[in-house]
Amino acid sequence: MTWSAVYDGKVHVIGGYDYKGGFQGRYHQVYDPKANAWSEKAPIPQGANHIGLAVLNDKIYAVGGFLEQNKTPHNKVFAYDVAANRWAEVAPLPKPLGAVATVTLNGKIHAIGGRDTVSVGDHYVYDPATNTWSELAPLPGARDHTGAVVVNGFIHVLGGRFNQFEYNTNLHHVYSPNTNQWKERAPIPTPRSGHGAVWYRNRIFVFGGEGNGFVYGQVEAYDPTTNSWQSYASMPTPRHGMGASLVDDTIYIAGGGPVTGGSLMTSTNEAFTLGTQGR
Repeated sequence: MTWSAVYDGKVHVIGGYDYKGGFQGRYHQVYDPKANAWSEKAPIPQGANHIGLAVLNDKIYAVGGFLEQNKTPHNKVFAYDVAANRWAEVAPLPKPLGAVATVTLNGKIHAIGGRDTVSVGDHYVYDPATNTWSELAPLPGARDHTGAVVVNGFIHVLGGRFNQFEYNTNLHHVYSPNTNQWKERAPIPTPRSGHGAVWYRNRIFVFGGEGNGFVYGQVEAYDPTTNSWQSYASMPTPRHGMGASLVDDTIYIAGGGPVTGGSLMTSTNEAFTLGTQGR
């Protein structure tokens, strides 16, 4: 139950369930696609699962997370200095949250939705220049475990769940920073939560997730110019609770859970590309 972030062509996977049976993994593992190899970096100071990750100003920010299995969130935020291989604590979230969606837009970090004791629609923005958080228009339809992607200056929030993984949604909302308003867009064909999402070749690609007692391998992509979805080759290993990371022309899907819930983990790392045939 760990997300990922890309910095300088490498995939950083941070936190997650502890394979020894705990839920406060301090893991910080980095995948180099060119070498096809993993390395260890400075562990995050507060181990947790479902940590929101964002890259801004040569740092990787880790936002919130759960201290137990999908519950008991904290509000701490840490910034990782890649060059120094060192973490530092910055201003905390206004409230404890886990499974919060985090994206970078216009030099700030947006933290959207998530869960405290229930799913929320809260929307906070962090300004590194002042080390402060402020509140923006809430996400319509409180939910957590969503996918979030920035496209042409707008934030897309896709899918997610209401309180429990049995109650998934296909909702797709877009936020405009200029108007501080949300609007609906075409829903995801497969309602899901705990999925990975990434902007790739002028589409938002969504990978995996869970819902209705199933773990999904479906790969679906949204075209904002036509407000429509298309299906692509399914994941060889259906999973949830993982991130999607784009490096060059390839998307990497590392880790996750191959069954619903958190009873089983996998170290599988698979790659997707449209190659020369993709439009």
